[in-house]
Amino acid sequence: MSVTVPQRAPVSGIGVLDKASTLLAVVEGGPASLAELIETTGYPRPTVHRIACGMEQLGLLARDFQGRFTVGPRLGNIAVEACRDRLAAAAASALEDLHALTGLPARLFRRHSALQVCVATSGDPGEVLPVGSARPASAGPVAQVLLAWEEPETLYEGLTGARFTAGHLAVVRRRGWAEGPDPMAPGEVCTAVPVWAAGNRVVAALAVTGPAARMASPRRRLLGAAIDAATEIGDRLKRARGGRGGE
Repeated sequence: MSVTVPQRAPVSGIGVLDKASTLLAVVEGGPASLAELIETTGYPRPTVHRIACGMEQLGLLARDFQGRFTVGPRLGNIAVEACRDRLAAAAASALEDLHALTGLPARLFRRHSALQVCVATSGDPGEVLPVGSARPASAGPVAQVLLAWEEPETLYEGLTGARFTAGHLAVVRRRGWAEGPDPMAPGEVCTAVPVWAAGNRVVAALAVTGPAARMASPRRRLLGAAIDAATEIGDRLKRARGGRGGE
């Protein structure tokens, strides 16, 4: 595998930090073995090994199934949280348009530890779920979408005590959405789709909920409208992130 030499990283004047920054710049371009890190940076093997292993311990780097170094989960989580702070603003008009098109309440959820939290909503009076409403992310389509694309360790933790299995999540990943009874609205059915942002990570789940008869017809149109709204929200988050210098 060929590893691209990174552009010159910012220099702090603190040797170990500058070396760590250079290693991170390499793996930002794709997974790299220890030998590739050494060859690309020109640093001595003991130096690269010591810093890379230290960054792995801190969650700044991780290993793939081939043992190569990759960007660690800690950096990804920081990016996700930054996007989540802007979720409600990015989702407002998309949820309103989705509700107007379908006549059904539209809601946006994010994962917070073991909870699924409603961060934005649109619907008729009496149908609106209060923003801030939360329940354990252990059942329902929203919980499945929020967990399906997580890292293996988070998947394992999320499945503990869940009312769905790894097999259910595999189906969600394959088709790109989830559907089933809504734990937050007893007797109703929910269709949930992922919102992608922050370096192609799922930062939220968009859900449309209603009586089974209304959700079933026309099902394809409803699912398409939900996917379009989720894409719009994700695009707005990405543009906002780019407008802040790619933070």
